[in-house]
Amino acid sequence: MNHDQYPDSYIRGILNTSKTIAMVGISPKENRPSYFAFKYLLERGFRMIPVNPGQAGKEILGQKVYARLADIPDPIDMVDIFRASQFVMPIVQEALTLKPKPAVIWMQLTIRDDAAAALAEANGMKVVMNRCPKIEYGRLSSEISWMGINSRTISSKRQQMLAGGVQRMGLGGGTMQGGATGATDRAQKDEEKGN
Repeated sequence: MNHDQYPDSYIRGILNTSKTIAMVGISPKENRPSYFAFKYLLERGFRMIPVNPGQAGKEILGQKVYARLADIPDPIDMVDIFRASQFVMPIVQEALTLKPKPAVIWMQLTIRDDAAAALAEANGMKVVMNRCPKIEYGRLSSEISWMGINSRTISSKRQQMLAGGVQRMGLGGGTMQGGATGATDRAQKDEEKGN
């Protein structure tokens, strides 16, 4: 696998099949990128498991925090690593001891360890480095551009949010909940009338 560039189909396949994600290195602080990414993925329906030894036994966003991967009682599909590159190899080695072992090792933005990636791949795991699953999910689902950018309507009004406060898009390009806004409906009707 070329870890400098990933095909969209590779990333989409991982995000479509990973239902349970253990995030190693999540912070309980609301202003930290790990917290925001965790919250985003949790709101998109992923089962998120926080892993942080300093927070073990507590909760982050209503989810019980574990000290290490081996403490998690349920199978994990993906290990999302929010730790510096020098800490990646021990995390991958621990992931390889799990039964069943996770299918994916994902290293966040700026995190790369080619030796750890090679070890994971040699043991049948998929690997992503220097990417954020939150950003990739938003990009592939068109969620990043959905709120106003593609509506063909410029307005200072805030978009009406659905119950739960989040518009959920599917990775296949369709909306999972919700649909067109009043503004897009009006723009479409005006276009059909030739206005």
